[in-house]
Amino acid sequence: MTIIVPTITAENPHVYREQIERVQGFATRIHIDLMDGIFTPNKSILPSQVWWPDALEADIHMMFQNPEDHIDTLIALQPRMIVLHAECNADIAKIAKRLNEVGIKCGIALLANTPVSQVVEVLPFVQQLLIFSGNLGHQGGSTADVSLLTKVKQAKKMNPSIELAWDGGVNEDNVEEIANGGIGVINVGGYIHSAANPEKQYRRVQQKL
Repeated sequence: MTIIVPTITAENPHVYREQIERVQGFATRIHIDLMDGIFTPNKSILPSQVWWPDALEADIHMMFQNPEDHIDTLIALQPRMIVLHAECNADIAKIAKRLNEVGIKCGIALLANTPVSQVVEVLPFVQQLLIFSGNLGHQGGSTADVSLLTKVKQAKKMNPSIELAWDGGVNEDNVEEIANGGIGVINVGGYIHSAANPEKQYRRVQQKL
């Protein structure tokens, strides 16, 4: 079964709160984007400013060049999962082991040009592979590149139990194709937040599954 997870991408605490309040009435799980302005062209709120309502589960997507500098802050928040980028400067297997020891899942994200073969040694240690088809550092404005779905079979061959996630360019016209391509978690940001009625937009995408 594929699930739709609203994404939170905010450059300041005010926008962050607005986005949380926009989805908390219908979401059960959220995907929080954090950006350092180094790995990405712009910055988000700081790890120390992250929070979410108790009723929600949270996955934190660290678009950081050096995620280890902030991992302690995020561990203290006890999110459901922390997603690191394959392209960052960190020992992901080591971080994954540490997260798992304290009950937090670890995911690994691949930019469009990063092949699955680059993370073959890490895949046994992580619980999710996130295929990133977005506009790095921005919410909305991207088109989902469904050709990236070829990574699904490659990843499943290396780790049959891994959860497959998608981030970037999702709308009601392509969500079914993405889900049918083997994706179990579809993170949706701009398409939900740009709508006059975010819940209606969320339901519209969900009904396509």
